[in-house]
Amino acid sequence: MQTEHELNTEFALQQQLHFEAHASGIVMAVIDNQYGKAVISTYGGHIVSYLPKGETEDVFFLSEKAEYGKGKAIRGGTPVCWPWFADDTSGFGRPAHGFARRLLWQVMATQAHDDGSTTIQLGLMSDETTLAVWPHAFELMMEITVGESLTLALTTKNVGEKAMEISQALHTYFNISDTAVISIQDLDNVPYLNKLKDFSQEQEDEEITVQGEIDRIYFDVPKTVRLFDEGFGREIVIDGQGSNTTVVWNPGPETIKSLSDMIANAYQAFICIETANAAKDLITLEQGQSHCLKARYQVKKR
Repeated sequence: MQTEHELNTEFALQQQLHFEAHASGIVMAVIDNQYGKAVISTYGGHIVSYLPKGETEDVFFLSEKAEYGKGKAIRGGTPVCWPWFADDTSGFGRPAHGFARRLLWQVMATQAHDDGSTTIQLGLMSDETTLAVWPHAFELMMEITVGESLTLALTTKNVGEKAMEISQALHTYFNISDTAVISIQDLDNVPYLNKLKDFSQEQEDEEITVQGEIDRIYFDVPKTVRLFDEGFGREIVIDGQGSNTTVVWNPGPETIKSLSDMIANAYQAFICIETANAAKDLITLEQGQSHCLKARYQVKKR
């Protein structure tokens, strides 16, 4: 395990990036530059907070009951669902959404760019623990850049001798003013699988609004999806690459009762819009091959 002191000694960037210990003991990377501030958990390899300059409301939702470490996924931010998305269908009783969000990642590199942006690279490699539940040798890299926009690039490399198939998602929780005053655009007339109706295929000809629980996998999606929030007076532009599916999820007032790491009314404060490779959008990697799933988030005032 890399300590706070070791990480600051090797990877800190003056006036741009440093490492600090969370109350849980997990080390967080903090990028604070001319464009904004992001807090990145080395456990799970994901962002728990992102505040662009000029914004007063975090872009990401983080549950006030979120648990850190001990094999529990952090509820909020940008969890990494990998190497499978949703429930495990192997019959081996493995946890939903894979193991990447439940393990400690290693800091591999940091970089300050000429334009003032800042990058950190985190890595997760196969070992005895991962091979026991998923028999493939891999290198998984997450590169996070805070600049005029926030970019996440998740790269999977097959370093084993046999082909492997993955599904995955950047399970992003967007912080919103209220589900009643948001809309998601650019997914109208795009077909989706409705998990709440036994994955029946459906399609709508208007913008998405949230009225109760929603759990959909959109496929053959456009590269850009926009989230409008009247309460916060902003638009979040989500650009995806290496993905043909987008997941939209909110548990609603009933399902959230089963989530011990959320308060009862938290469903009103977030919407998940996930850049993904899910359902029929599976990725097969032969020996030595790589695939990059990328999402870019940009906040615009309205």
